[in-house]
Amino acid sequence: MSRNQSQPIFGSKPINTNQRGQWGSKLGFILAAAGSAIGLGNIWRFPIEAANNGGAAFLLVYLVCFILIGLPVMLAELCIGRFSQKNPIGAFRQALPRSFWWLVGALSVLTGLVILSYYSVVAGWTLGYVVKSIAHTFQSGIPPDQIRSVFGEFTGDWLTQIGLHLVFMLLCVLVVVGGVRSGIERWSKILMPTLFLMLLMLMLRSITLPGSSEGLRFYLYPDFSKIDLRTIVAALGQTFFSMSLGMGAMITYGSYLSKRDNLVSSTVWIGSMDTAIAFLSGLIILPALAVIGHTPGVEEGGAGLIFQVLPKVFTEMPWQPIGGIVFAAAFFFLLLVAGVTSGVSLLEVVTSYLIDERGWSRKKSVWTVGGTGFLIGIPSALGCGAVGWFSALIEIDGAILNFMDLMHTIFGRLSLTIGALLTCLSIGWIWGIGKAKEEIMHGYPGFGTLGKIWSFLLRFLCPLAITVILIFLLVDPSAIR
Repeated sequence: MSRNQSQPIFGSKPINTNQRGQWGSKLGFILAAAGSAIGLGNIWRFPIEAANNGGAAFLLVYLVCFILIGLPVMLAELCIGRFSQKNPIGAFRQALPRSFWWLVGALSVLTGLVILSYYSVVAGWTLGYVVKSIAHTFQSGIPPDQIRSVFGEFTGDWLTQIGLHLVFMLLCVLVVVGGVRSGIERWSKILMPTLFLMLLMLMLRSITLPGSSEGLRFYLYPDFSKIDLRTIVAALGQTFFSMSLGMGAMITYGSYLSKRDNLVSSTVWIGSMDTAIAFLSGLIILPALAVIGHTPGVEEGGAGLIFQVLPKVFTEMPWQPIGGIVFAAAFFFLLLVAGVTSGVSLLEVVTSYLIDERGWSRKKSVWTVGGTGFLIGIPSALGCGAVGWFSALIEIDGAILNFMDLMHTIFGRLSLTIGALLTCLSIGWIWGIGKAKEEIMHGYPGFGTLGKIWSFLLRFLCPLAITVILIFLLVDPSAIR
């Protein structure tokens, strides 16, 4: 056997380690990992969660959850990824051999593939709305009912939906097929600064709009009477979902790190960038909604807010029609960039499994995963109005779920939560906190005192908090939207 090959954990083909790759710089890794965490959910979910849960009060609770829950779990995932230098399945198999804990990694790989399939559909909508914005579909004075009608006709056109789904998946494939350094890292260094620059520009425009002060006051001045159990649970859920935990992305990206890299500082940088993007998104959306006097409701999270309410905001921009066209096109392009950075990480999770465990080439792996994700995503593309059967698949608690809703409920909520809980338990208790700290200390010898705090959080507080989220998801699904 050559120096560049080793036996796979299971399967019949050897691994070609040249196909795995490694990050070329710490900056490249941080930008790529931050791009994985920063997605559509940060930009549209965080502001609506803040709006529905007390504004600044929610923001403060979120920051506490981010520090005490999000960062410890992210560090644990990066740790086991770097220890093993393998995909999620290989990571747990190597850390805990001759056990069934590799199924935690298998759950992550499956979850990543399914989320990619429907995430690609929603991200494709942003591309379609870039085109609609440039075409001046949302003219000044257009009534809200007509804007909602535009969205309904858009999602009901099956050919357009499948076409945009395909284009977005191809964008992700073309990035990942280039490899870790030449593909993911290189494009992250382009896309992430673009994302930040556009966010800052849109934020400055939004907070200077006449009438935006009410939205700013709500978002930045806390009313502590608004904090209750529901606010805390919502903040916990947002922290967990916004940081790409439980889907194997951080394990996979961590596997491309060297032993010299400081996992602690990398975790803080990635988490801080993720939180900064979410915060800036709130500074864009909440002041803009205040301009038109719109108070968002729980039922208008996600697509309802972004594609059926915000276009009305763009029609109120100064210097019409150019102001509205530019602002709208820039915003939806921003969503597209955020979608690509997250879609790339989801694609890489499954790709790394095929490279490590099956010995496939990167090119074959990427195109296979991309093609599979596209096919699995077709029912989601058809289920938002194009095909009746997929549009009303099942009823839960009186709500009619389409195919995409069902996939998101199972994989984007339950599966992620269960995966993160099992990750905490396996790393903190089964693999052993001592081994985990030893791995972290390779790049950060001074982890001693901080390591004791991290150990307590990972073994006790994080599992408890994630269990609370899981209970609310099972008992009261509306608690975390």
